[in-house]
Amino acid sequence: MDNSNERRKQWIASHPELVVKPSMKRRKIGHDYNGVAIYMVTLCIEGRRPVLGTLNGPDDRHALPWVCASEVGRAVKRAWQEIPQYHPQVRLLGFQLMPDHVHGIIYVKEPMPQHLGRLIQGFKKGCRDALKQMGVDGVALWEEGYNDRILKGQGQLKRWMNYLMDNPRRLWIRRNHADLFHQQNNVVIGSSPVTIMGNRFLLDFPDKVAVKCSRRLTSQEIDDECKRYLSLASHGAVLVSPCISTGEKEVMGCAFEAGYPIILLLENGFSPYQKPSGRQFDACSEGRLLLVAPWPHHDDYRKITREQCNTLNSLAQSICRNDWQVVK
Repeated sequence: MDNSNERRKQWIASHPELVVKPSMKRRKIGHDYNGVAIYMVTLCIEGRRPVLGTLNGPDDRHALPWVCASEVGRAVKRAWQEIPQYHPQVRLLGFQLMPDHVHGIIYVKEPMPQHLGRLIQGFKKGCRDALKQMGVDGVALWEEGYNDRILKGQGQLKRWMNYLMDNPRRLWIRRNHADLFHQQNNVVIGSSPVTIMGNRFLLDFPDKVAVKCSRRLTSQEIDDECKRYLSLASHGAVLVSPCISTGEKEVMGCAFEAGYPIILLLENGFSPYQKPSGRQFDACSEGRLLLVAPWPHHDDYRKITREQCNTLNSLAQSICRNDWQVVK
């Protein structure tokens, strides 16, 4: 990202608890996982093998891409639907089967005698038992652990239900329209047309956080901000920033080093045939980087103005409010 890479690597090394993949599998400290709550739970197949089904494009019967469940996928879906039989304190609000993972939304409507993790263990056992009956035994189906996200309020529930159900469409587009992950000029953020490059679907993510740090922060305060923002990223937030102040550069650099998805706003635009290079190329190919430029490309050095800073910060806030659209 810049010449502070060595410092960032040292910082990341001193905070190993924050160097995790975005699909966090550790629980939220202090949360009562027996109590009333709504969770979106994600479980991935060991080795991300696509054993649960196949992705199909729109056809005469389906207006949108959809996943055709395999025999294993149908067994997994039945095991999920049976959860309330063993845990009457819960209601299942949503479920999405994907080729190599599943999402489910669980409403714990009254306190459970056991931790949420025991419910997930029971579900996994139900899947193993189903595989045994199918004559498939001794094969690891699920990755160890699971990811949970605590949903608060109807707004979050609605956003994540939509995100969950839209998964097949997003996967189909990523597979069939690779051009969407290069330069695009058909996006408007707020009222500003922008050019983007990278994974546009980071804009769709329900939880985005604008990173903003005062220029007056001390080194210790910057370290504290890094820890705070990376904690948010470790629980699923996409960090958004133009990286203007030293603190913002450090936070986003640490997030990049740790492998979290980020959205960067740029003062300089893209040349006509420009592609991400170096580590940014890898990050784009992994789907964890989006670059956003509101102004045309220029080759000469220009000191960023206060007005430009304000514009970039405003765009970051608009992205986090989902105030953007793709235009025809």
